[in-house]
Amino acid sequence: MSIDEAHYTVICWHEANEDRSVRWQSEKSLPPPQRVQVIDDRMSADTAYRLACEGTALLWRGDFQNAKLLLQALARRIDRKKTAHKQSQDFSSAEIFHRHRLAQSQRARILEKLLIPFNADHSIPLRRAPDAGAACLEVHGPGAGPYIASLRELLGLIGAHEWRKQGVEVSALDITIHPHYGVFAPIRSEYISLLLQAPPPKSLIEQSVAFDIGTGTGVLAAALALRGIKRIIATDTESRALACANDNLTRLGLSAAVELQHTDLFPAGRAALVVCNPPWIPARPSSPLERAIFDWDSRMLRGFLQGLHEHLLPDGEGWLILSDFAEHLGLRTRNELLAMIDAAGLRVIAKSDTKPDHPRVSDAADPLHAARVAEITSLWRLAAK
Repeated sequence: MSIDEAHYTVICWHEANEDRSVRWQSEKSLPPPQRVQVIDDRMSADTAYRLACEGTALLWRGDFQNAKLLLQALARRIDRKKTAHKQSQDFSSAEIFHRHRLAQSQRARILEKLLIPFNADHSIPLRRAPDAGAACLEVHGPGAGPYIASLRELLGLIGAHEWRKQGVEVSALDITIHPHYGVFAPIRSEYISLLLQAPPPKSLIEQSVAFDIGTGTGVLAAALALRGIKRIIATDTESRALACANDNLTRLGLSAAVELQHTDLFPAGRAALVVCNPPWIPARPSSPLERAIFDWDSRMLRGFLQGLHEHLLPDGEGWLILSDFAEHLGLRTRNELLAMIDAAGLRVIAKSDTKPDHPRVSDAADPLHAARVAEITSLWRLAAK
């Protein structure tokens, strides 16, 4: 291990008149904090907030439930400050988006300063701590010794664990999908309905082969299999996504029809139908967990369009599922999208649209409310020129 690697995997602090260190755990791949202060139930929320804003991490040694209360108190102080500095109506949609992202990042940076210790078996050596072993084991695997992580991250792991157990109902398919931690859940079903309603390419009759690019939970691969396509190759670059897709397809009894491949975009060969639902927002992800939402410089979108031509069978089609949310945010224009399609040697056969109906559409307090209200999700049927 290099000096730099050691620096980014060990957290050091001073406690009880001695220097201590232990493994650092961050799902966002954040480096360990350089300033750490040990605190407990006696510290006030105002003092903790000041220290966190100054960049000091707070290693909790008190009651676990009180740590959760402190985290909530820190969040309230951040939100009060945000309310006192409301967005100016003079900003463009893109400026509002970038300011919103910055505020979210700053909020997370402060809340992630509250840290808790873990034993090697993922148990938490604090009073009234929950049994989070199963949630941590799903994400981190078997313990490799004691470690320290943020309380906020732990709560995210616990929430994801419960979501994975309960699953997400996909009414359009009458199935339940169980998302794993870090894999984007299919909570928006409108794009699945678009895929089910689109007429299949005629070439599917002769060669019933389809590719699902960036499969995630495997929900689109499942939809293709349920439409009767006999062979589907689903790809993803994330091991967690492939494990999640395998779990879901096995639960649904569809694994025989779907081959999972760990690859960037396309598998080898050609298909009668190639489906892709890339991240819709061309912005830089701030963590590995955001890669399913943000596609820096439209990398995945461009890669799909540029490679589609050589992976389609004669008379085959590519189905691009894409929201125009980025257009309403001023991050990409419709003409830019059409130019990408044209430059890739593709033509648009047809396009079907639908309006999202998720809860955030009706949230007028959302800084991005205007863009959400105007948003349209589309399925673009593409073919070689």
